[in-house]
Amino acid sequence: MAEAISVSGPIAGTDKTITFETGVLAGLANGAVTSRIGDTQVLVTATASNRPRDGASFFPLTVDIEERMYAVGRIPGSFFRREGRASDDAILTCRLIDRPLRPNFPSDYRHDTHIVGTILGADHVNPYDIVALNGASAALWLSGIPFECPIAGVRIAYSVDGEWIPFATHEESDAATFEMVVAGRQLDSGDIAVMMVEAGGTERAFEYYADGAPKVTEEVLASGLEASKQWIDDIIEMQKSLRRLVEEQSGPISLMKYVSSKDCSDEVLDRVREVAADRMREVMAIADKAEREAAQSETSSAVVDEVAEEFADLDDAKDQIREAVRSLSKEIVRERIVADGFRIDGRATDEVRPLSSVAGYLGRTAHGSGLFQRGETQVLNVTTLAMTRMEQIVDTLNPQDRRRFMHHYNFPPFSTGEAGFMRGPKRREIGHGALAGRAIFPVIPSKDDFPYAIRLVSDVLSSNGSTSMGSVCASSLSLMDAGVPIVDHVAGVAMGLVHADGKYVTLTDILGAEDAFGDMDFKVAGTEDAITALQLDTKIDGIPAEVLAQALSQARQARLQILEVMRAAIAEPRPDVGETAPKITSFEIPIDKIAEVIGPRGKVINSIQEETGADINVDDDGTVGTVSIGAANREVVAEAERQIRLIVNPPTPDVGTAYEGRVVNITKFGAFVNVLPGTDGLLHISKLGGKRRLNEVTEVLELGDVVSVIVEEIDPNGKISLSPADPTQVGGAEGDADGAGGAARAPRHARDRVRDNGTRRSRMSAAAVAAADGDASSAADANAASTSSPRGPAREDMSFSEHFERIARDVYGDLGPESEQSARGPGRRRGRR
Repeated sequence: MAEAISVSGPIAGTDKTITFETGVLAGLANGAVTSRIGDTQVLVTATASNRPRDGASFFPLTVDIEERMYAVGRIPGSFFRREGRASDDAILTCRLIDRPLRPNFPSDYRHDTHIVGTILGADHVNPYDIVALNGASAALWLSGIPFECPIAGVRIAYSVDGEWIPFATHEESDAATFEMVVAGRQLDSGDIAVMMVEAGGTERAFEYYADGAPKVTEEVLASGLEASKQWIDDIIEMQKSLRRLVEEQSGPISLMKYVSSKDCSDEVLDRVREVAADRMREVMAIADKAEREAAQSETSSAVVDEVAEEFADLDDAKDQIREAVRSLSKEIVRERIVADGFRIDGRATDEVRPLSSVAGYLGRTAHGSGLFQRGETQVLNVTTLAMTRMEQIVDTLNPQDRRRFMHHYNFPPFSTGEAGFMRGPKRREIGHGALAGRAIFPVIPSKDDFPYAIRLVSDVLSSNGSTSMGSVCASSLSLMDAGVPIVDHVAGVAMGLVHADGKYVTLTDILGAEDAFGDMDFKVAGTEDAITALQLDTKIDGIPAEVLAQALSQARQARLQILEVMRAAIAEPRPDVGETAPKITSFEIPIDKIAEVIGPRGKVINSIQEETGADINVDDDGTVGTVSIGAANREVVAEAERQIRLIVNPPTPDVGTAYEGRVVNITKFGAFVNVLPGTDGLLHISKLGGKRRLNEVTEVLELGDVVSVIVEEIDPNGKISLSPADPTQVGGAEGDADGAGGAARAPRHARDRVRDNGTRRSRMSAAAVAAADGDASSAADANAASTSSPRGPAREDMSFSEHFERIARDVYGDLGPESEQSARGPGRRRGRR
């Protein structure tokens, strides 16, 4: 095995160390690096094909993250017990890596390039995404693939004390108000150019704000971006050191010879510019997207017909001409913005398209809904509320195993006026959905304040720029319509940038074409006074700090304008959840009371659910139990809660007081009657039937019967002895034991049991008989009841075994000497062998 080459260095301001190692694993890849922070380590490989992809008009870069459950010492929870499709966390990490890497390749490079990050270890302390991002850059820097320069990334968290924490752990991020991933590259001047930002508020951000923590504003964000440059620079220098060590040991790294690919030749582009420039200026001034695209397609076809004969010697002449028309369109759009300050649809650079908002668009059929439209971008969002057991179970390397809040984003082909296939969410949809969800997440109330699982679905119905930010606005409207007590409205806007002739022009609320033709995609979401999410991508070397500050300020003005329109639709959350939404309450109970609430085999909780119609869920975290109750109306929830609270803190029945109870269990020796929630008493068989002797309790009582009883006695162990409040209700009017109303003989099944068990059973105590019948709890009650002294009418004081023996003797006559022995007591017992 080859010897490892590695570099390590401390991370300034922390006690952490980052390590890059190469030379041992994956030797056949163009480049392979194992990066590590703490016990989180990722093997990242970089490989490229020898030939460019045929017909590719884009750089075919693919990033895959392979989560291995062995990294956290677990077997996958799927049916097949192996990893399946990539998790959302893995897909988001792929996008996080792809975005800052892509601009660092030559524009004419079209070879398939594949980055694979295999998670070898995840310590649940240090997130693996930043480790993988830096490892990907290092692997490319050693591979010889035409990667222009190394990049680096850092996660920073904004603490409640107003400080940025580098390479924040999971715990540090949870305790912060905001976290941000920043990636950048070194410029020739030595400065760091920001190339990618992914940021969002934390779950408890607004709780911390309410307690006095500083809010994350545009100025705070700018300070974080500036602070991140120090750590980015340090990690880039480590990658350069690793390459120097490799070259010292193995010689210079051989640079890959790639085939240059151009979308069109200079000759074709110049000719198309001569023929079509004036026509394309008219086309690109059409404001309506559908009309503009139709005119652009028609003009492109006409230019192809006019010019194709001049380049008949080219095999792909028509394709090159079409690409030339597209390049010309890009030139015209950018030139008009920079030189004239006007955009495709005629707006000024800081102007927002027409806005409209509707809350409750779907009426009663949905728990909550919101429709938001900005220009031709239209998004419908629907809120669904459910019991917390409907939380999403997450089986990934992330320490979070459940998600109570979910946001899903759908982008069907018809939203762009196209026909296409719909085969589940693609990476783009997962990424956009995660961004919009991240923007909304900080204002979602805590589980204690709002014990619901919350699912938002954003359906893009029409798209012409920034559907993810449209989803943020629609989600906010929908949540308020659903009665979810969010802190405030959240709005989002997408900003663009055009850099030409040394001039930077920031665009507010970009169109789809401006996104494609521009140099930056910058999305900002937040409330009126705090930012909740941010995403930045660039296609150029980087953005100067002052330009970024201008973009943030311009985005805030647009956000305030959008918030005003949203508040006109609905200013605050509705006072209660909708008519069709479940009414849910949640409260804590002692963990040792969970068994009593559930009951044996769920008997107690099922009984309450059947009686009230409520949906009840009991859970615990190892220290305290949580009961969640849901139903269609508040009265049902209140009744179920009342019954459960009575079980947890049961009232004590009073001796001599009459109660109306329900028969909940029947045994050979009596009936157990529920007199109060969670409190049962024994109504002994000897107290039933009046003067008539009963062979079975079921002669007068059945399960579920309601009967009035009086509490005769409560023994020191809390066992309750009952008697009928009205003997006529339980068979007392049917005659005496010797009359016609009495039972001359026991029922056949009773006689069979006595015959089968013989006199051995006649010597059993009441508790033993009950235990033999498989009812241990009844046995304990029976034993306590049989030894207690009742109050009220005098009765013969005898044990249950004597009572049982007397009945058997009446039916079968003399039971023999063993019966006499049993009468002498439990000592010196003899039995048949």
